[in-house]
Order: sequence, then structure tokens, then C-alpha cells
Amino acid sequence: MTQDVLTQEEDGILIITINRPEAKNAMTKAASEAIAAALDHLDASDDLRVGILTGAGGTFCSGMDLKGFLKGERPSVEGRGFGGLTEQKPVKPLIAAVEGYALAGGLELMIACDLVVANDKAKFGIPEAKRGLAAAAGGLMVLPDLIPHKVAMELALTGDFITAQRAYELGMINRVTSGDAMAAAKELAASITANGPTAVRVSKQILDDSRGWSLEERYDKQAELLPQVFMSEDAREGSLAFAEKRAPNWTGK
Repeated sequence: MTQDVLTQEEDGILIITINRPEAKNAMTKAASEAIAAALDHLDASDDLRVGILTGAGGTFCSGMDLKGFLKGERPSVEGRGFGGLTEQKPVKPLIAAVEGYALAGGLELMIACDLVVANDKAKFGIPEAKRGLAAAAGGLMVLPDLIPHKVAMELALTGDFITAQRAYELGMINRVTSGDAMAAAKELAASITANGPTAVRVSKQILDDSRGWSLEERYDKQAELLPQVFMSEDAREGSLAFAEKRAPNWTGK
């Protein structure tokens, strides 16, 4: 794996770090491919339950590497999108831990994550229009699903930034911390890893997929997915643990 992306495993958590601090973690083709590979590893490993995506050097990601763009490089992966993430999310939960700036493609990477924790000094925006470009990796399509349409319109057309507190008020991020975003993200991840793996995975799938289901079909489609939760060994273990007043021993089965 390229040194542009570093990975570390810790207590069931895969930490993925964009490691181009000298370029404000601007995204390259190589970094995109490395993130995609790391996310495949997250989903494939039984020992890993949650991923955290962050950036080195006090910045999350400043977007596409414009020097690479001028050379004809596109920092995306076929079928996976920008940063190997925006068009195909992992099966397991992914948390963004944001310090500094999450701009342009960096913001699009962030909103592709399932949960977001940010330092209170962080800044967010899709300033592509200032460079004669457009937020084509989800900023124009996904952001209006997360925040009011008129606010998304303002961000896209002005290119202006907003603060972490404003992003929190809009529902763009989950938690704001005055301390280290990674520490807060690990705390959030631990709250997830304490739960049944199958229940977490299927709950995430339903939350994601049901946005495209019609009102008439949603309960039928949910019913197709729920048996793997309620008929699992973990469902029985969770109930037994509750009755016996002990922590459950999850197997993911």
C-alpha cells in the first residue's frame, strides 16, 4: 500500500489515514486506490468492526490534487468514485475524524462516511466553483439530502466555508469536540463495536438502502433482511447476556 495512505488496526477498528500533509492531503489516484483497498480489508476481516477515515498533519482532505488534474489524472476508482469511496460505501460503518479542512472532494469523502466527528476549529465547504469546477463526487447530489436545499445551493454557488458548529447545527456532522477528533471518533467507534456485529451491519444496510425504497415496498424489503439478525446466534446471546446481567460475547454469527 502506498505511503500516501496509512492503516492501523486497534481494538476492532481500522484507522485509515490520508498521509499527504505537505499537500493538505489532496487526493491522488494512488491514494484513492489505497483507500479502496483498505475498505475492502475492513469488510473482509472478521476482526474489524468499524473504520475511521482521517488525514495527517491537522487537515482532513483539501480535495482533488489540482497538479495531478492538470496532468490528466483523476483521483477516483472505477465503480468506487472519488477517493475510492464516494460511489461505493463499505458494508461496515465508517467514521470520518476531521481536523482542519474538509473541502471540495474532502467534504465529499466526509459525507460519504456514515458518521462524522470534527474538531471545533474545522472548516467545511465545496469551493469548486471558485476554480471553475463543480462538486461532482456527491457534493451537488448528496449534500442536499443531508442539509437544507437552499443551504446546499449557497455552499455550491458561493464556495464559502462553514464552521464545525454550523455543520453540526445543519446535521452534517454528528459530534463536535474541542479536543482531538481521532480520540472522539475512537470513542464513538467503541460504542459501535460493543454491539452485535450482524445487527450493526444490517441496520446500516437498511438505513442506507431504504432511502431508495417506495413507501409501499419498504416493510417488505426490510423483512427480507431482518431474519439474518433475529435468527442469529448473536440475537440469542444478546438476550441471554441481558438476562444474566453480563456483557455479551459476540461471534458475528
